[in-house]
Amino acid sequence: MQSPPQLAVTVAITRRADPARAAEMAAWVRAGASLAETFPGFLGTGWVRPEVGSSEWHMLYRFADAEALHDWEESAQRRWWLSSAEGFVEHTRVERRTGIEGWFDPPRELAVDEPGPAPAAPPRWKQAVTIWLGFFPVSLLSAYLLAPHLGALNTVLKTLVSTLVLTPIMTYLVLPRVTRLLQPWLKR
Repeated sequence: MQSPPQLAVTVAITRRADPARAAEMAAWVRAGASLAETFPGFLGTGWVRPEVGSSEWHMLYRFADAEALHDWEESAQRRWWLSSAEGFVEHTRVERRTGIEGWFDPPRELAVDEPGPAPAAPPRWKQAVTIWLGFFPVSLLSAYLLAPHLGALNTVLKTLVSTLVLTPIMTYLVLPRVTRLLQPWLKR
């Protein structure tokens, strides 16, 4: 029997810091990213503030699999880095996600000191059906509305334009609504 494939893991963290210490916070975040980059399985990191002067910082980091993530999270380097922010950074929320199942879960708050397991994702076949239920009508509408305007373009450019238009529509408009409607079925 074949073992299941290892899925990349994304960790989303919300942290708070006094807006007057934004320069220190930015330096601290960059230092953490530099340390994480040296670990095997590291895939990337990013951070964003909702607006200038906000005390919240939303951070993401991604590792190739749960084992690589564990090695980073339990490392002496990370412990040192976290301790260097004691007194000016408050850790408020942590979520771990693999694959695309984040589309199928409503947002939730987790205490940092009690992260607990992420809720079980719906079976892949239910995820596929849900995506198809959103994708089919959007693709059909796209073929009707976009195709006449893209007729002169080659296949690569047609595909590029249509995916640039359809991806945000699917991600921000269609899939959240479809998954909300199908939530009872997805969680069964």
